[in-house]
Amino acid sequence: MRISAAVLDAPDANALPAFYARLLDWTVVEDSPGWVRVRHPAGDLTPAGLSFAHQEQYVEPVWPATADAQQMMVHLDIACDDLASAIEWAIECGARLADHQPQPHVRVMLDPFGHPFCLFEGPV
Repeated sequence: MRISAAVLDAPDANALPAFYARLLDWTVVEDSPGWVRVRHPAGDLTPAGLSFAHQEQYVEPVWPATADAQQMMVHLDIACDDLASAIEWAIECGARLADHQPQPHVRVMLDPFGHPFCLFEGPV
């Protein structure tokens, strides 16, 4: 067995993949109403891809988590060569920097629908 993809819910599952495809320089490999998959352009099944599902009742998670609000279920860790450049690129793609930053060498970002993801310098 292998993990094929992490699936992110969104109120518009056909819009969010464009953000991640641009951010990661990946390719859309399936685009159906309410369901989209993106993968590394080499087509290799490793690493796992990302999939996006339409969720009519989607509620943006709150970061950091609080007991009385929608909590995130998963977040993505994204390695980069240069953290400052990666932050700038993510913002240009449509992300925003989260207000709360718990670690000095990691930056928590929020995608256009509020899913947190972390950027950090490390092997790409």
